[in-house]
Amino acid sequence: MAAMEERAGEELAVYCKSLGCPKNRVDTEKFIGQLGSRVRLTDNPGEAHLVFVNTCGFIEPAVRESVRTILDLAGEKNRALLCVAGCLVGRYGTDSLASGLPEVDLWLEPAQREQWGEMVLAALGRDSSVCAGRLVSTPPSYAYLKVAEGCRHRCAFCTIPSIRGPLHSAPMEELLAEARTLACRGTRELVLIAQDLSDYAHDLGGDANAFPELLRRLGDIDGIAWLRMLYLYPRGITRELLQAVRDIKPLLPYFDIPLQHSHPDILRSMGRPFAVEPERVLESIREVLPEAALRTTFIVGYPGETDEHFRHLYDFVERMRFTQLGVFTFWPEEGTVAASLPNQVEDSVKEERRAQIMELQQEISRERLEAEVGSVQDVLVDSVNPEWPGLHNGRVWFQAPDVDGICYVSGPGTMPGAMVQADIVECGDYDLTALAREG
Repeated sequence: MAAMEERAGEELAVYCKSLGCPKNRVDTEKFIGQLGSRVRLTDNPGEAHLVFVNTCGFIEPAVRESVRTILDLAGEKNRALLCVAGCLVGRYGTDSLASGLPEVDLWLEPAQREQWGEMVLAALGRDSSVCAGRLVSTPPSYAYLKVAEGCRHRCAFCTIPSIRGPLHSAPMEELLAEARTLACRGTRELVLIAQDLSDYAHDLGGDANAFPELLRRLGDIDGIAWLRMLYLYPRGITRELLQAVRDIKPLLPYFDIPLQHSHPDILRSMGRPFAVEPERVLESIREVLPEAALRTTFIVGYPGETDEHFRHLYDFVERMRFTQLGVFTFWPEEGTVAASLPNQVEDSVKEERRAQIMELQQEISRERLEAEVGSVQDVLVDSVNPEWPGLHNGRVWFQAPDVDGICYVSGPGTMPGAMVQADIVECGDYDLTALAREG
């Protein structure tokens, strides 16, 4: 094994690469905290004692990226311990991966995430008795709060339940304590994440009010200016949840709802856990919160998707005018029901359909952002723009970190972590430009 045994109190140089979704990022942050207070993060794998890769294995392109990253780092790591964790390991298993990737020194299963730090420190010959807590890697403006792990749904195209396991909600008091710690750190925005946030506490015997109650208690924490929800299944958009969004001041009327399609035939084939008319869900949101930002994702080229099914989806997007939208082409993932369905769609057709939806959404996004020019918005500043001196990258309330457009902002008080009031002066297809006001 390539581990370098060091004295327990000596500095531990760590190179980290976290691939995939924000849930992986939180797992990586907590893992680094498990390693203790003597950790030094480095951008150079060649000088690290530990090279850690938290992989994604959700779809085939993510699998290929994970394997490519592992092999690249194996050639750069010098004498470091190469440790690989996450969804790739959960999907294919340690034994299968070890035979194909002998360059890896230590494999960590997702189900072992609470013990990752202890296992790695043991492999390095270091003391595992000291834990520094979570080491947040996001800018001071925001942090992710993972409220649940796994998923209890069984969509025909999805590998998540087999990789990350069944739904496992975090106890509410633990989440509140973690949120208070993040607020004390200076975090202005908490981004709540789970495979389906509205399913929170279902496995703990909680009722439909458990998630709204969590939101209310998070909203009472001093210092948190914005609460944002990522990933809500349509079935969980209840009247209680909408009232909570309306009544809780920090809670943004931002709904990320992965609809995946609009046509009842395709939704039934997908096994989506909600009624086959997603338009009703969106109308219920806009009835209570007319200003709500709606974000979604769709899959095109699902087995059996005809031209008629696609036209239904295209017209739905045109009619609903989503604030943000992502489109994925269907991948027949090994081990899923959808992979063996008849009437698979040709790749060229999938790509053409994706391009058509994205072209339509580009026009919608541009029109929506043009309407914001001339308005005054609160802008949360994330980082210094790396190319233009004096310019910062920030976001207005309907822009989530990492997945949506950004707001370029300059002027008084603009620094990472600051919330500034600014005039929106220009827009592109997906981004805004703003000038901060005095005072």
